[in-house]
This record gives sequence, structure tokens and C-alpha cells, in this order.
Amino acid sequence: MKKIPTLYEWAGDMDTFETLFTRFYNKVLKDDLLGEVFENMSPDHIKQVSHFVAEVFGGEKLYTTENKGSHSIMIGKHIGKMLTEEKRQRWVHLLLQTADEVGLKSDPEFRSAFVGYIEWGTRLAVINSQLTENPITESEPMPKWGWGETGGPYNPDGN
Repeated sequence: MKKIPTLYEWAGDMDTFETLFTRFYNKVLKDDLLGEVFENMSPDHIKQVSHFVAEVFGGEKLYTTENKGSHSIMIGKHIGKMLTEEKRQRWVHLLLQTADEVGLKSDPEFRSAFVGYIEWGTRLAVINSQLTENPITESEPMPKWGWGETGGPYNPDGN
């Protein structure tokens, strides 16, 4: 039986994610709506986002090891930012546009999973950006995204 590749393996490698997010954030910084949100981002921001998404998609755990990150830390970066739906939609639009430009895999199955994660993650970012305290503890596991699973909010065990 053939092993089903992770989304990370299907997309390529770490260079794939770093190229995607480098090109994407270059657009974001020039964008009228999003530029000011990211104008003071850390010099490590692009690499950390690349590592985070790659890890969520089944790649090496560089975000949690090399970057000393966690899901809680990533959520914490959005607390109090007061992101709007308009900004979320622009972020998603620019990322998908960039994905096409850099030649990210475009088969329906991969893009469906990719878009599903981007929609889920950006909607969580907007929700958490309205809060003043991080709702996630440090013990919360990193999200894992595959070919069709969802992230909740229901309890998958039925309890």
C-alpha cells in the first residue's frame, strides 16, 4: 500500500514555504490595508510563519524546536490586534494570489486542504485579536492539518 504524503511533502519542502511567505509578506508590506499591521514585524516573522505552517502541514518541527514556538505563542501574537474581516479577507486573497505566482501545487485536493487551513487559521486570528488575554495554554498541542480533517470546535470523541 502506498503511503499518503503529508501536505508538507506534497507541497515540496521548506524552501517552498519560505518562498511562498517571503513573496507574500513583500506584498503585504506594500498593501494599503495590511501594510500598517505588519510594518513593525520582527525580522524573524517570515521564517517563523513558514516554519509554523510547514509544521502544521506535517513538516519538520522547526517552529517548536528551532523557533521555540508553540500554538499558544502563535495565538498570543494576535491578541489585541483588533483585526477585521476586511483585513482577514485581504490577507487570504494575497496569500492565494502569491501561491499561484510561486507555483504552489494547484491540484484540487491540495488546494482544498490549503484553503481550508488558511480560512480556519485566519478566522481564529480575527477572533483571538479581539481578546486581551490568550485563551490557549502553553500545553495546548500544535494544530495538525491533513487532507480533509477539521479542527473543531466540536469534541471529536463525542464527549
